[in-house]
Amino acid sequence: MPAKAVLSLVVIDDNAGSLEMLSSALAQPDLEILTASDPEEGLDLVRSRHPQVVITDLVMPGLNGMEVLERIMEFDPSTEVILMTAHYSTESAVEAVKKGAADYLNKPVSIAALRERVGKMLDNARKRHRALQLEDELRESAEFENIVGNSPLMWDMFSRIRRIAPHYRSVLVTGETGTGKDLVAQALHRLSPASRGRYVVLNCSAVVETLFESELFGHIRGAFTGAAQDKSGLFEHAHGGTLFLDEIGDMPLATQAKLLRVLQNQEVLRVGSLVPRKVDVRVIAATNRDLRVQIAERRFREDLYYRLSMVEIQVPRLADRKEDLPLLERHFVAKFSAQYSKKIRGISARAQIVLAAHNWPGNVRELENVIGHACMMTMVDTLDVADLPPYLRSPAESAVTSAPSANGADFGTLEEQEKHLIIRAMESAGGNQSEAARLLRIGRDALRYKLKKHGL
Repeated sequence: MPAKAVLSLVVIDDNAGSLEMLSSALAQPDLEILTASDPEEGLDLVRSRHPQVVITDLVMPGLNGMEVLERIMEFDPSTEVILMTAHYSTESAVEAVKKGAADYLNKPVSIAALRERVGKMLDNARKRHRALQLEDELRESAEFENIVGNSPLMWDMFSRIRRIAPHYRSVLVTGETGTGKDLVAQALHRLSPASRGRYVVLNCSAVVETLFESELFGHIRGAFTGAAQDKSGLFEHAHGGTLFLDEIGDMPLATQAKLLRVLQNQEVLRVGSLVPRKVDVRVIAATNRDLRVQIAERRFREDLYYRLSMVEIQVPRLADRKEDLPLLERHFVAKFSAQYSKKIRGISARAQIVLAAHNWPGNVRELENVIGHACMMTMVDTLDVADLPPYLRSPAESAVTSAPSANGADFGTLEEQEKHLIIRAMESAGGNQSEAARLLRIGRDALRYKLKKHGL
């Protein structure tokens, strides 16, 4: 039984003899070769079959090869496009590369050279296809209680959560804004004996100072103006479960003192009442602030800090675990593909380079917003640089797409910019090819090929 075709190649040429010759010369067991003598029909094939490689003649009636290239790049910039022409010129070759062509060949084409060039493109496409499958499998295996990560820092955090969850009474979760402290709190609750009870959340930065005690501990009728009836607080509401106090650094000092008593005695006293009420609540507190600094500035109680930080979990910054970027990118692409009802396959290599170069001050939340924006904006099934938010896209366009500047200055060809990026990656990796390939999000064999191609 012949192997099932997993890859496809489209050849567009108005010469029937060229179509027949190329189809025969490039045939492979797992490759579907489709041909079109009309450029519009060829573009229809590209849209319907999503080929990995397109070979097109430059001079054709109707649309020329350069226009075909532009339309393919608009539809799917990850497609490898080879232009062929009997009317070769340096100017048109440079223009083709700037517009995204993978190669520009002079007719008559050397069949051996073309077979080798296309073969390498298809080998890379097979590796990318397998890599996407592995990434999907890895993403599933690297998801711990809705937290995605496969870096050593994250595995260490997952291990701490597993060990702490069955036993904690109070936990302090620290980390920058956007790192996922709320997900850590939810994981602790789900893995603890309190998972059968409620999970109650209070954002301390969103509560009016005068109402803090009433929110946490409740009040009795007549305790203050407007207290028309008895009201239970969040501690009583979370009885048998977990109370998550987000941004605890914003809690007033007076309330901190009363919170400390609740943690020590497991009793709450409603505002205006003299009768304490027993509660069984696990408390998780989170902050993006340095509480030691707040203690020194007398804005946070030292005894409460030590009570909470008997067990502390620090959530790492995204900048410290960039090896998790591909997993997180795939995770959010899958999420927003489903949310927006779009079939998005992934992210182009050049867009991944832009994302990898960013420092992510907003951490995972910023990445989620960026991927959500790109998924909303894209008109095709592969996210590219043009789909990213302007603050990421603008500084990257000259480096990645090699477009001329407004004053007519030329930033060089895409080949030159690729060479520049490879040099930067090799320098950053200290000459280590495996590390440089990881930074560029390509395979080591692909990097070796590019190093040879650029004479590096």
